[in-house]
Amino acid sequence: MKILNQFFILCCLVLLNISCDQNRTTKIPVIFDSDTNNELDDQNALAYLLFNQQVFDIKGITTCATYNGGDIDSHYNEAVRVVKLCDQEGKVNVIKGANKDFNQIKNSIDKEVFDGYEAVDFIISEAKKIQGEKLQICAVGKLTNIALALLKAPEIESKIKVIWLGSNYPDKGEYNQENDIPSVNFVLNTHVEFEMLPCRYGELTGTDGVKIYKATIQEKIAGLGVQLDHKIKGRDGGTYSNFGDYAVTLFKNAEYYLDPPSHALFDMVTVAIMKNPNWGKQTVLPAPIISGQEWVDRPNNSRKIILWENYDADKMIKDFFTTLKHPHLNE
Repeated sequence: MKILNQFFILCCLVLLNISCDQNRTTKIPVIFDSDTNNELDDQNALAYLLFNQQVFDIKGITTCATYNGGDIDSHYNEAVRVVKLCDQEGKVNVIKGANKDFNQIKNSIDKEVFDGYEAVDFIISEAKKIQGEKLQICAVGKLTNIALALLKAPEIESKIKVIWLGSNYPDKGEYNQENDIPSVNFVLNTHVEFEMLPCRYGELTGTDGVKIYKATIQEKIAGLGVQLDHKIKGRDGGTYSNFGDYAVTLFKNAEYYLDPPSHALFDMVTVAIMKNPNWGKQTVLPAPIISGQEWVDRPNNSRKIILWENYDADKMIKDFFTTLKHPHLNE
């Protein structure tokens, strides 16, 4: 009976959250946690967030390193680059996070300085400042920074909500997950409010189903965003005065799949679902766990999480283009 009551309460909270988002009059407090130099979806998600400041109160950007994007400096530098291209330098701070994974760092968190300490301490500090509404952490990389923050300061569990782009649940694999499985399991075994957006490569039910088509990129994105009066050097060596032109270059250097050729915008979906929960379907389920590489369901687990799937890709992509064309920044 206790489990049933908890399940009923969580379902009510889900409905309440949707209602609150539909009638929101205050901005969503958010930290964007990202392996920004991996591929191109992180950069587009970050720009989409920065250009939606009528919706989001951005507390900062924390970075983490994953194996395709170089060390933490590479991810930090790419995040700074996007912030500059969106004309937010000096307005939105970028903070370095973890280079290594959770198990390699966890025994060092009592030290003043450890791998990722700046991001970990920033998350803890911002969580403790929050009053009323929870601080939302939009996590689109590995979960190392968040897991370390929860380990170091478990009292922030009730102050934050984690929305994670990761996994192929219920199937195994996925890049963000594989970069630090112990951090995923640690977070799943806490009581922090947790929402998960699986990628599900090749399936329309996951974030892989929200795609941009190669043939439309130049037409839809080139030249968009804030127009700067100076040039910013891209990671490709070129120089750019707006985010749209930089994004076009990122897409030119990307791999495409299917026919017609397309590329998923994975991380952008996480920001979009925070902006408008009606653009996806959510299911409440007992928190599973990863054993080895496989997901193991725990049907009797009283700890519940939210699983997102089946997105309205057309509305998300349309809003992405509209946002780049008409960015909303804080004055």
